[in-house]
Amino acid sequence: MRTGSIWRLVAVLMALALVAAACGDSDGDTLEGEDCSPTIGLMLPITGPAASIGEVQLNWAKYTIDTWNADKGTDVKFVEGDTMIDAAQGALIAPQFVDNDDIVAIVGPASSDVVDAAGAILDPAGLTFLSPSSTRVGLAAKYPSMFRTVPTDDDQGPTTAAYMLDEGATKVFLVDDQTSYSTGLSDSTTAALEAGGVEVLSESVTQDVADFSSLVSTIPDDTSFVYLPWQLAANGQIFGDQMAEQGKNIPIFGSDGMDSDDFTIVGSLVAAFAPDIAGIPGSQSLLDGYLAQYSDTSTFGPPVYAATLAVLEAAERVCQTGETPDRPNMLAEVKNTNQTDSILGTPIS
Repeated sequence: MRTGSIWRLVAVLMALALVAAACGDSDGDTLEGEDCSPTIGLMLPITGPAASIGEVQLNWAKYTIDTWNADKGTDVKFVEGDTMIDAAQGALIAPQFVDNDDIVAIVGPASSDVVDAAGAILDPAGLTFLSPSSTRVGLAAKYPSMFRTVPTDDDQGPTTAAYMLDEGATKVFLVDDQTSYSTGLSDSTTAALEAGGVEVLSESVTQDVADFSSLVSTIPDDTSFVYLPWQLAANGQIFGDQMAEQGKNIPIFGSDGMDSDDFTIVGSLVAAFAPDIAGIPGSQSLLDGYLAQYSDTSTFGPPVYAATLAVLEAAERVCQTGETPDRPNMLAEVKNTNQTDSILGTPIS
C-alpha cells in the first residue's frame, strides 16, 4: 500500500478474540424512528512523534464514517482526541470523553501505553473502546470494555522470529525503546529466537535518544539482523543512517511502528500486525475508494476501518431493536460482533 524501499513482512492474522466488521456491501436503507447517528470518539496520535501513523488512522476513520453516512443517510459525528502517543496525554483526554455524554464509543487509543492509561478511566465509565493498533498481551482482560482489531505480541513476536530463523539467523542484535509496547514484542520475539538456537544480544534505549552512534558501534559484524521493535519510525531512520555511516551492512528488522514513510532504510524489513489489503480481493474496492480521497496509507489504516465499522454496525443493531445507542447497549452490541469476513481478510468476532 505504500511505495518505498522497505520489504514488507506481514504477521499472520488469525480469528482471534478481536472485534471488526464485514466488508460486504450494505443495503443502503436508512433507519427511521430512532436516532441512529451517534457520536464516536477518536483517540489517535494525530500530532507528535507518531503523527505519520496517526494521520493515516484518522483518515481511515473519517473515510469509514463518511461512506457510512452517505450510504445510510445518517449523520454520525466524531470527536477527535489527540493522544500524541503519550500516556499522560491519553489520561487527560479520557475524562473529557467520559464527560461528553454524546460519545457512545471510542475508536482508539492506538498504542498499548495509552490504552493502559486511558483504559483505567474509560472502563469504569462503561465506555467501549476499540484499539486498532494496541498489541500488548492482557490489556483486553484488564479492561472489559476494550476490544481490538489486531493480534497481540504473542502472535507477532513468534512470526517475526520464524522469519529470521527461516533466513538462517544465528545472532540478533535487539534494542527495545523501554515502552511496554516495545518490551512486550522484545520478550516474545526473544523467547522464540532463543528456542530456535539464536543468540540474542539485548540493549535498551529511551525514545528521547537521538544519537545511537555509540550503541551502533557495539553491533558485532557477524550479526544476522538488527531488530528494532520501536514506536517511532524516525528514530529507526536515525539508527539505520548511523549504521551506514559505520559500515554496518546488516538488515534492520522493524516492528509495526516502523511501518511509516519516516523509515526508508534500503533492504530493511517491517513486521506488521495487519495485511496489505491490496492483496485481499474483497478489500480492493475499499482501498481504491480511500485512495481516491487520501494520498497515502499503511497497514495502520485498515484496522481502523474495521474498528470504526464495528462501532457503526453495533449502533445500527441497537437502532433495529427500537432503542437509541447509548453506552450500555453499545457495549453489549459490540460484544455481539461476529463477522465471517472483514477488510483484513479474516473472520473477526
